[in-house]
Amino acid sequence: MSVKWEKTGKTTGELTFDISQDEIKLGLDQAFRRVKKNLRVPGFRKGHVSRVIFDQYYGEEALYEDALNLVLPNAYSAAVKEAKIEAVGQPQIVPVSMDKGKDWTMKATVSVQPEVELGEYKGIEVPKQNTRVYAKDVDAELDKRREQNAELVLKKGKAAKGDTVTIDYKGTIDGKAFDGGSAENYSLELGSNVFIPGFEDQLVGHKAGDDVDVVVTFPKDYGAKDLAGKEAHFATKIHEVKSKQLPKLDDEFAKDVDDSVETLDELKDKIKKNLKSQKEAEAKDAVQEAAIEGAVKNAKIDEIPDAMIQEDVDTQLNQYLGNMQRQGIDPQTYYKLTNTNEQQLRAQFAKDAAERVKTNLVLEAIVAKEGLKATKDEIDKEIKDLAAEYNMDEKMVRNTLSDDMLTHDITVRKAMDLVTNESKQVAKSKVKEEKESKKSDK
Repeated sequence: MSVKWEKTGKTTGELTFDISQDEIKLGLDQAFRRVKKNLRVPGFRKGHVSRVIFDQYYGEEALYEDALNLVLPNAYSAAVKEAKIEAVGQPQIVPVSMDKGKDWTMKATVSVQPEVELGEYKGIEVPKQNTRVYAKDVDAELDKRREQNAELVLKKGKAAKGDTVTIDYKGTIDGKAFDGGSAENYSLELGSNVFIPGFEDQLVGHKAGDDVDVVVTFPKDYGAKDLAGKEAHFATKIHEVKSKQLPKLDDEFAKDVDDSVETLDELKDKIKKNLKSQKEAEAKDAVQEAAIEGAVKNAKIDEIPDAMIQEDVDTQLNQYLGNMQRQGIDPQTYYKLTNTNEQQLRAQFAKDAAERVKTNLVLEAIVAKEGLKATKDEIDKEIKDLAAEYNMDEKMVRNTLSDDMLTHDITVRKAMDLVTNESKQVAKSKVKEEKESKKSDK
């Protein structure tokens, strides 16, 4: 195959390549088999015309367009591989020559990945992370569990924030009832902010048996447009007021909330260990994010083709909606629930798309420079992990993802680990000073 690559810009170029006679012949044969099914020629039954007769009547050239569409994808892919370029997006391909009996010549205008000049990616200084668990952290977790296991007991006095009231309410706007504006025996925790702003506050200070005229204004951005910005009156009857009664913090409480412990001290120790693991995981993520951010900032990258930005947005959108569908929410339902549309979701992902693309390019450059590889065992494990995560059969995962795709993900993670493990944690004040120093140098 004759291939010529000529750059016309930092991330664009022209790829000229030939399609051989052997490939053309295969394309023409396949194109003929497709058209002959519906072909009518005098003296022949429908679909039974020979290739020789077809060429006599219509000429071989009548098949060129269909044949080109059939052979072009593979020919283009082979040309890209031979030219050793990282093409992105869809190329614009035009025929240069398609003469009978000769190789066909094509010219493609192609966008390519920008060149990456790596800077320092080892020994990057990142803010030191505090993974110490304090007594107040354990106490806060215990308080949370007490809240979760609290009992509601009837209260004779006035309702306060944190209390739960059982109410009937009937809402009207300009004296007319509206959909969803009424309920009976509704249980509402005051201060939970689940109702329209101001509703719960107006019940504070009232007791069981009181009738309260609650007046609120629906927010201007309220989901139901027919109610947005309008003032509503809610005739509200309070049936009961209940307050939370927190369980006593003792060994019995410990056993009730965690059947793997016998005493409160054991529960505290377990909570402390869990919080320690959680803080260490969060610290690792923070160090990794800061280290990779540093590696990206230290690298020099040419302008990023719009095709790469759009490809990233497509990937983020598909992954996000895919996760929603696995939860039983199809895209249209999601857009309805969130009062958004695909265009708005795309715009949201587009905000950080350039930074995500840069990060991936830098990590890929590190993979290449360090010669990072993925073993067969690592690929097999990746398939098992993905199958378990998405509740899919391993064969289906293997058929969906190529070894190249799996290798890419594995090696990029190795690059992330390398940058993270080689980083140095220093006092946050020092990192801040260095950043300010670099700004002033510029």
